[in-house]
Amino acid sequence: MASIPSFFADAVVAIGFEKKNGEIMWGASGFFYFHTLKGENGRVYLVTNKHVLDGNKKIFLRINPKALGEPKGYSVDLVDKNGEKLWNGHYNKKVDVAVIPINFQIFQDDNMQVHYFRDIHHTLEAKSMEEAGQTEGDSVFTLGFPVSIVGDKSNSVIVRSGTIARIRDTLKSPQVPYLIDTTVFPGNSGGPVVNKPELIGIEGTKNIEKASLIGIVASYMPYLDVAVSQQTGKPRVIFEENSGLSNVFSVECIKTTINSYERRIKQKAKLVEPQKSTKAMEKPNGGIDTNFK
Repeated sequence: MASIPSFFADAVVAIGFEKKNGEIMWGASGFFYFHTLKGENGRVYLVTNKHVLDGNKKIFLRINPKALGEPKGYSVDLVDKNGEKLWNGHYNKKVDVAVIPINFQIFQDDNMQVHYFRDIHHTLEAKSMEEAGQTEGDSVFTLGFPVSIVGDKSNSVIVRSGTIARIRDTLKSPQVPYLIDTTVFPGNSGGPVVNKPELIGIEGTKNIEKASLIGIVASYMPYLDVAVSQQTGKPRVIFEENSGLSNVFSVECIKTTINSYERRIKQKAKLVEPQKSTKAMEKPNGGIDTNFK
């Protein structure tokens, strides 16, 4: 039996950036998230990190077709013609979550293999996680594109397993990131974290009945190794290593960011639609970017 639904991988996309020579370099991850507005109606957002979008005027998405063939690329504007930002970041500067509405219909019209996490069916907020008995030691998966490994002939999501290392602070205060014990690399930023169903629990624990989106990867936690001069006794070089622990922000942070965007566009009495500029690219494969995003 599969641990997570196959369509979860179809909700994850590689995010690229245009270099000076016009080449697209794939350097981050993101995922599609359906935000319910009324009844079954809603809007699809691309969710990723602030540090992925900051300083860019445009990003590119890489998506697989349903039929055989190479992945197709799409461009998405991050600012309008007046230079106004079209995406929204969480109001707390320490919460590294960003969202932008996306024209999901264009992918469907192009017969692309895409899906989304739906807020009322495929997510667990901190309160729901606590009620479900989610705790340290529970298994999780990260989905994304570490070290920009996007695949040559298809957009191939990499799934890695790990465990929740520390979450009690987040259950009390959802804006506090929690830690997972799995190594993330440049390119994982903005990817989703999904829990693993646990149908046979030990005494005193509850079953986790289905896989759900429980957060978004922000960064790895670094370990600093200081080299000290034997002559002076002073630090000379600081080496930063990946500790194997990774920071994750909760689903609440995603929902808060989307809700503040919805309030913002209502105040303007018009819908800001960066999705109107979503366009297919002629050369979607680009290159490999090893810079951390």
